[in-house]
Amino acid sequence: MDEQALVKAVNQRMPFGKYQGRKLLHLPEPYLVWFQQKGFPPGLLGQQLALMYEIKLNGLEGMLAPLLEENISTRVER
Repeated sequence: MDEQALVKAVNQRMPFGKYQGRKLLHLPEPYLVWFQQKGFPPGLLGQQLALMYEIKLNGLEGMLAPLLEENISTRVER
């Protein structure tokens, strides 16, 4: 996976459901586990959710927090 795709996935907002509007990186792990059990939606969103599931499962979300748009813009302004 290339860096741009990872940045896009981390900053993608959930387009529907209980957590609509929340960035995928901020989705709770149990919600991603539910998707993993029921099946991720087709297409890019499903791929991004599956990626977030793997990230949460392996405890890597802290490592990716610097890729959030608000963190990127803060780094650029400094």
